[in-house]
Amino acid sequence: MIKFSDLKAGDYVLAQSDGQAWEGEVTDFNHDEKEISVYTGIQDFWFKDEDLYPLPLDDKQLTRLKFQKQVNDDGSVKYMKGAFRLQIPKENDFSHLELWYRNQRRIMNEAISVHQLQNHYHAMTKVHLTDDVI
Repeated sequence: MIKFSDLKAGDYVLAQSDGQAWEGEVTDFNHDEKEISVYTGIQDFWFKDEDLYPLPLDDKQLTRLKFQKQVNDDGSVKYMKGAFRLQIPKENDFSHLELWYRNQRRIMNEAISVHQLQNHYHAMTKVHLTDDVI
């Protein structure tokens, strides 16, 4: 479950209802009812926060978000998008990562989800990570 207050428009989440699950993008909020609108690729549906789950950050998701991958000589992996960088200690090990953009640097000592990366990216660059994702 993702807390209502942790989500922003444009965040990617996993929405579940009646035994089905969809990856989708948060599009709107109903603050009175504490509901979140998620576009599932077909249309927008409204969900409670207890029906929304984080998407784990992995190579597939970073590729979807148009990051370029570089494997370094020491085995670490760097993902790049413009001046923004994300580095992990080794391939497919997202348990520790380092984010940096220009002179800002953030070290994460635990795995984060896609929506958390999107929110870090926005806070650091002032640009939504999904602005150029098709």
